Amino acid sequence: MRLNRQSLLGIAVAAVAVPAAVAVIPTAQAATGPDLLPLTVTNDSGRTEAVHLYVLGESGGKLGYVDADGVFTPWTGGANPPAPAPDVSIDGPANGASTTIEVPRGISGRMYMSFGDKLDFKLSQDGGLVQPAPWAAGDANSDILFDWSEFTYNDSGIWLNSSQVDMFAVPHKVGVTGSDGTTAETGELKPGGRDAVVAGLVTDTDFAKLVQTRDDGTVLRVLAPGKGADAGGFDPDYLAGYIDEAWDAYADTDLTVKPFADQPDKVFTGRTAGDTMTFTDATGAQVATITKPATADVWGCDGNLAAPNDLVVGPIARSLCAALQRTTLGSQSVEPSTDASTFYRTSPTNEYAKLIHANMVDGKAYAFAFDDVANQESLVHSGDPTAMSITLTPFR
Repeated sequence: MRLNRQSLLGIAVAAVAVPAAVAVIPTAQAATGPDLLPLTVTNDSGRTEAVHLYVLGESGGKLGYVDADGVFTPWTGGANPPAPAPDVSIDGPANGASTTIEVPRGISGRMYMSFGDKLDFKLSQDGGLVQPAPWAAGDANSDILFDWSEFTYNDSGIWLNSSQVDMFAVPHKVGVTGSDGTTAETGELKPGGRDAVVAGLVTDTDFAKLVQTRDDGTVLRVLAPGKGADAGGFDPDYLAGYIDEAWDAYADTDLTVKPFADQPDKVFTGRTAGDTMTFTDATGAQVATITKPATADVWGCDGNLAAPNDLVVGPIARSLCAALQRTTLGSQSVEPSTDASTFYRTSPTNEYAKLIHANMVDGKAYAFAFDDVANQESLVHSGDPTAMSITLTPFR
């Protein structure tokens, strides 16, 4: 199983929710990866602007940053209101070149990349890092082309993923190489994929509002629907009618939830009564109740769909959130559906996630927090890594 990402990264932020898209970290075993794991960033973007890189995260219970040599330094100097963080950017590669950064074992965080201007980070009085939030009014980074990947590197290995949970901006793929020399990669867009995602969204009156463009005509990003609603440009009740119908579908019939692919006999059965869905286990004992979520709960996979790191309520909530995002709930008797051909077929649906997945070479993406349900996520892992990579791929 996977755990809620919020329990792993732990980056304190004043205005930004902690990202929710990295994998579960199993119980630590003997270290198999090197103390410093090389991360090679290759620029195949075709763009001419300078690239700036940032490796930020948590290590040893402290928030901080990593320099190019792999030295982790905790943040200091926060204030109220938040004060500017020091410039900890690392010079990235020019188009056609590569840059290698060392990443120390025992850190979980993000690698940001920006084109042209450097990013604006701030530190709060309690030591929290205020990260870029272009969906928030007045954010200093709103006119910068940037994105990030997420990672955790510990004694059990490396987990690295691209993320579109908050927004879709810079095309990039991620990779890890194991001690056997095998490299696994994911997150690569099809040729012209970025333009195809944007073009598909602008044809929809609602989703067109999620596209953010700079005054010079550069398409900077597409906000995820939840962030678009936060920004005030997207209908906050977009899924309300669908949620009502999907919820009511199980008033007279069972919903069977099988959250563990490796435990097919672990089954929970749900029925709705009004706004409450009650689940029982195989013995008939009541094990969970979930209140009908609002659209915001679905977009964020939180609120009424918050998933604790347990073996019952969390897996049920994750399965429901994925089913509502993919609009399979209400038409399936068993969730989660593992057949991607059943996803995003109901209207309204999450056109953002649908288009991003459709334009990935392997169909994998992290278009919402629990996109790892049914293994749809753009994640690579190695228990005995020798290297990892992030490649900035062509925009067209």
